[in-house]
Amino acid sequence: MDRNNLTELYYIAPIDNVPSILVHGILSHKRAARLTHSSVAMPAIQDLRATKVVPGGRKLHEYANLYICARNPMLYKRLEMCNQICVLVVSPGVLDLDGAVVTDQNAASNYARFEPALDGLRIVNQERTFAEDWRDSNLIEYWRKKAAKCAEVLVLDRVPPQYVLGARVANSAAKAAFDSLGTHLTAHIDGHLFFL
Repeated sequence: MDRNNLTELYYIAPIDNVPSILVHGILSHKRAARLTHSSVAMPAIQDLRATKVVPGGRKLHEYANLYICARNPMLYKRLEMCNQICVLVVSPGVLDLDGAVVTDQNAASNYARFEPALDGLRIVNQERTFAEDWRDSNLIEYWRKKAAKCAEVLVLDRVPPQYVLGARVANSAAKAAFDSLGTHLTAHIDGHLFFL
């Protein structure tokens, strides 16, 4: 993938967390544990992530994780929460932050590749990552496609709030909840993103 083709990154979050994010930034799992917050994380995946170390870096839970494509298996698994969650749009400028890393698939995968962000997007298969659908009749291809949909950008400790540019929500109920927060961010309804 070429950096010129990457205009946004994404963070899936409970709408209720947005005011805190705009104060503290998008925090790593470790830093977020110090604050009261809601979570969309899947416990089994977090157990895997807790054991991972980024090659040449720190533990995976010490990185804030952003998706290269938000329309992915993680968001699909949270479909029932679509009225309470949003996808925050993040500037790809985070790739220039010290210690940022790119993965070619979900960082919890045993097969994930990690590269420093400066040149890391070259390991991302753009066609698979942005594919409309990851299903496949071949089980191995299904796993590969599903993992690639969750390619990540990892940022040490936190993504500063100024990198958060806006939000996408599933429907008018989620937009009303988001708008009621009174933030400076604009939320756009994008049902397709949320598999609606």
